[in-house]
Amino acid sequence: MSSSQDFLGPYRLIRLIRSGRRCNVWEAQRSGEQERVACKVVLEEFREDKSEIAQMRNEAMVGKEMDSPYVIKVFEFVNHRTPFIVMQLFNAKNLKQEIRERPDFVAVNIPSYIERCALGLEHLHSKGWLHCDVKPDNYLVDEQGNVKLIDFSIAKPIKGQKSVGLMKIFGKKNIVQGTRSYMSPEQILGKKLTIASDVYGFGCVLHELFSGKPPFTGVSSDDLLQKHLRAAPPSLQALNRSISEPMANLVLRMLSKDPKKRPANMSDFLSELKRTSVYRAGMRPKLNQA
Repeated sequence: MSSSQDFLGPYRLIRLIRSGRRCNVWEAQRSGEQERVACKVVLEEFREDKSEIAQMRNEAMVGKEMDSPYVIKVFEFVNHRTPFIVMQLFNAKNLKQEIRERPDFVAVNIPSYIERCALGLEHLHSKGWLHCDVKPDNYLVDEQGNVKLIDFSIAKPIKGQKSVGLMKIFGKKNIVQGTRSYMSPEQILGKKLTIASDVYGFGCVLHELFSGKPPFTGVSSDDLLQKHLRAAPPSLQALNRSISEPMANLVLRMLSKDPKKRPANMSDFLSELKRTSVYRAGMRPKLNQA
């Protein structure tokens, strides 16, 4: 970068943390301040995209309300020539990366990951918001097992929400908002969303934590969505023999097609988790110290 590109308003860009399709995330520092932050910066080709800017505004509005060690804190949205969000700096990979790159490390930490990820989502709900895109990519985890829920760009209010119309015509492109591998049936169909919709997405996350992959895959986008609507999830115990039967059954209920059959909210899930052994007796994974 040239020196003129080193700054966004009062923020000096120090290091590129992550590159995305529409935004990059930079480590940055405000002039005159010591604390470093993260700046989520929209890419040049999307600076005039009204939908992208609206999502950034939404992310900032929701994130500024958060006050939990398990949720990233957003400080401000700056409508600069290059719009960007300023948020808490948390140097960590996302859970999707960790599952792919260090499955053994993840397996050892699954019990704490589940609890902390659930607490982050519970806090978001307590503030009156649905995440609507719960997936491993939207949890950051560090070497100490700390967890942060991120990305509130398509978050919706729990109350006063109309039918969101995520997919009014099944199979038509560019209608679905969210990530297909983690979408609840009601989100696919464009019905009014509830906390149970995020519970379903979190169930997909847990399935991937234990098995290394989401519950459903498909030969096409429509095939994948049809499986969320109609197919039974594969047996977790068949994919991972160390998981306990009660834990496998809990994940299975989270993935019910009927929202009423899922845990009602994350508080209920956490209460049940405390009574549930994650792994079968004597089968909790251990890190190889060799």
